[in-house]
Amino acid sequence: MKSSRLLSLDAFRGMTVAAMILVNNPGSWDAIYSPLEHAKWNGCTPTDLIFPFFLFIVGLSIHFAYQSKVSEGLTKKVFLKITKRTAIIFGLGILLALFPVFSLERLSHLRIPGVLQRISLVFFFCSILYFKTKWLAQIRIAAFFLVSYFLLMTLVPVPGWGSANLEPETNLAAWLDRLLLNGHLWSQSKTWDPEGILSTIPACATGIIGLLTGQLFSTIEQPERRSTWLFFMGCSLVVAGMAWGHFFPINKSLWTSSYVLYTAGIAMQAFACCYWLIDVLGFKKWAMPFVYYGVNAIFVFVASGAIAKLLIRTKIGEEKISVWGFIYKNVYASWLEPKNASLAFALTFVLLFLVILWGMYKQKIFIKV
Repeated sequence: MKSSRLLSLDAFRGMTVAAMILVNNPGSWDAIYSPLEHAKWNGCTPTDLIFPFFLFIVGLSIHFAYQSKVSEGLTKKVFLKITKRTAIIFGLGILLALFPVFSLERLSHLRIPGVLQRISLVFFFCSILYFKTKWLAQIRIAAFFLVSYFLLMTLVPVPGWGSANLEPETNLAAWLDRLLLNGHLWSQSKTWDPEGILSTIPACATGIIGLLTGQLFSTIEQPERRSTWLFFMGCSLVVAGMAWGHFFPINKSLWTSSYVLYTAGIAMQAFACCYWLIDVLGFKKWAMPFVYYGVNAIFVFVASGAIAKLLIRTKIGEEKISVWGFIYKNVYASWLEPKNASLAFALTFVLLFLVILWGMYKQKIFIKV
C-alpha cells in the first residue's frame, strides 16, 4: 500500500473527538438525552463507544505511521520517539487533572488514571508490540489478555470481600485500584476508577485490534475487498462480543472482554464506512469539518477540557454562579426545554472549536506530540 495519508482515518478520528466534546460538555448534567449518557453499569450506549474508538484509532494509526519503518526493527531512535510521545501524552493528562490550580496540596489527592493516561499506555505497548511481533502473535497476545482478564475477574476471590464479582466497589479491579492508587482515584467514586490498572490490560487488546485492522487493510489492495473484509470482521467481533456478554457483561467501566470485542467490531465497521465513502467514492466535502478535528485531535482534547474547567471554576455576580452556568441559564435555558438547552450548549461548544480548528487547518497549524 502507498504511504499516502488516509483522509478517512483523519475524519474518523475527528468524528470521535467531536463526539467526545459533545457528550462531555452538556449545559447541565441534570438534563441529558439518554444516548449522550454512559450506561449506568452494564450495557453500552453510543457514548460508551467513544473511548474504545480512540484506542482502536491509536492502534490503527500506529500501523500507518510506522509501517515503512517496521522492516528496520525497533531502533534506538524509534524507541526514544515512542517513549517521548508516551511521556508527553501521559503528562498532558496529569496537567489537565491539575488545571487550573497547580499546588502541592492537590498532588496529595490528584487522580492519576485518566483518558490521556490510558491512551499513552496503550500507545506505548502497541507500538513496541508492532515492531517486535507479527500479526499472528498479536492475535494470540490479544486473546491471552482478554481470556486472562475474564478469568481474573470472574474466578479470583476479592481480598476482604469474598468471592469474585462484578459490582462497582467490590470487584478485583476496584480492589487493586484501592491497593495501589488509594486517594488518587476518580473523584466521583473514590473507591475505584474506570481507567484503573487492571482494566488497562483489555484496553491494550482494543489497541491491538486496531493494529491488526491496519495490517489487514494494507495486505488487501482492492478497495472493495478491503471494505468487505473490514465489515465482515467487524460483524464477527460484534457477534462474539454479544455472545461473550452473556457470561461477562458488556461494561465500559470494567472494560470487559466482551466490551472490547463488541466496540472494536463497531469501530472496524465505522472505519470501513468512512474509507468507502471518502477515499473510494470520493465524497470528501462533508468530511472536512471532521478532518479539521482529526488532524489536531490532542490539541482539541486538551484545550476543550481546560476551557471547560475555567468556565466552571470562574464565578461571577452576587450569586457566585459559574460562567458556564450563567451562559447556560441566560442564553439557552431561558427559552429552550432543559434537554434541548443542554444539547444546544454542547453543540455550540463543538462549533466553537470547529471554527478554531478550521482556522488552524487553513494556516497549516498542526500540533503534534
